[in-house]
Amino acid sequence: MKTLYVTDLDGTLLTSQEHVSAYSCERLNALTDRGMILSFATARSALSAKLSLSGLKIRTPVVLYNGGLVYDYETERTLRAVLFTDEEKRYVHSILKEFDIPPFVFGARCKERERVAYEVGKETLGIERYLYRRRGDVRLDPVSSEEALLEGYIFYFKCICPREQLEKAWNILKYDSRFICIFHQEKYQNDFWMEISPREATKANGVRFLKEYLGCDKVVCFGDTSNDSDMFDVCDEKYAVMNADSWLKEKATGVIGYAEEDGVAKWLEANFNG
Repeated sequence: MKTLYVTDLDGTLLTSQEHVSAYSCERLNALTDRGMILSFATARSALSAKLSLSGLKIRTPVVLYNGGLVYDYETERTLRAVLFTDEEKRYVHSILKEFDIPPFVFGARCKERERVAYEVGKETLGIERYLYRRRGDVRLDPVSSEEALLEGYIFYFKCICPREQLEKAWNILKYDSRFICIFHQEKYQNDFWMEISPREATKANGVRFLKEYLGCDKVVCFGDTSNDSDMFDVCDEKYAVMNADSWLKEKATGVIGYAEEDGVAKWLEANFNG
């Protein structure tokens, strides 16, 4: 039986320093060399994920932006993209504008050139922190108008604002059946984030695509929080790390070690039989 192993990153595989540990990197690379099919599903971009996984062999396409993209690092190609329609992206922006929420808009002017657009002069403290942590990122595209912000293909909105401000928009968008709207506190900061994607952009759909694309018979996944829930629903086995939300542990096949204790790598080392 050909098995695909898929792990979440932040809070699951990565440490609190936002990197894969030397121990996990060594063990996972050894298992990959033995034939283990390892992928990941994350809210991160290709660049952000790759930086955090420095040293880890990534030989399998991965799920990015909570399912917005499926990306192949080896060929540098997007294999699957779920995009907003023109009407949808303008509606989402109108709701954010109503509550004075400036977004990062993830998309492309053409499908092969990704960009992260934001309006200059409207940066929140959270946006400024985000930009500082990603200085040098070639995707960053500062623009000066709403039209430029919404230009081209769009698959993801990211908003970083005070909680009370985001909740007002979230309480509208979360009920719209066209979208997935995730609202949470950022894993390693005090900022609150809201992420909006088209309805079909889920980790579950990304994992389903990978399973078929790679010809796998079974999927085993690992996670820690709300954006892993739908992925748990479609996997044959699902494991929550010890630091996971309690309700996610109840959905899990089992509970493994903490992210800080290399729980994913240790479980795979003990259970992979390739």
